[in-house]
Amino acid sequence: METPAGKRRRDSRTVRDYIRTIVDFPHEGILFRDVTTLFADARGFRMAVDQLLAAYAGEDIDKVVGLEARGFILGGAVAHQLSVGFVPIRKKGKLPGAVISQAYALEYGKAVMEIHDDALKPGERVLIVDDLLATGGTAAAGISLCGRLGAEVVGCAFVIELPELGGRALLEGLGHEVHALTAFEGA
Repeated sequence: METPAGKRRRDSRTVRDYIRTIVDFPHEGILFRDVTTLFADARGFRMAVDQLLAAYAGEDIDKVVGLEARGFILGGAVAHQLSVGFVPIRKKGKLPGAVISQAYALEYGKAVMEIHDDALKPGERVLIVDDLLATGGTAAAGISLCGRLGAEVVGCAFVIELPELGGRALLEGLGHEVHALTAFEGA
């Protein structure tokens, strides 16, 4: 039987407490922030979704846009709670219909993200959701794709921010609100 003190300790957990760190993954010197442990815990996952929603209470949001791949998990849950549609932005070659593409810089090279060309309508207000904000390149590509379809990005919501990598500054410099549930130093 759980004691009242044990229950209080469990109830005081934060989203950050559900995220594990894996050292030297995928490369030596990297501290990988693994949100799968957050997703696997019903209470932690609910907490994260509720907190992502709370930041945009009162906003008119027509669709949630999730960035590949963990943004699909979070974005789908957020869209469900808002009773709005969900739109995936995927890596090049993963969507079956007609798409528009946006190249963006990686640390070593380039990547391309795509969205169906009919996924958003002009004037729709969208919330971009992903698990992690690092350099901001993926989110900036997502913002660009949404804008090219005529949608208005009302904000960018993340579970984790790695502040020293500058993603927030990039997105805010583009004129977009950024909300992250927790931050980890030491990428």
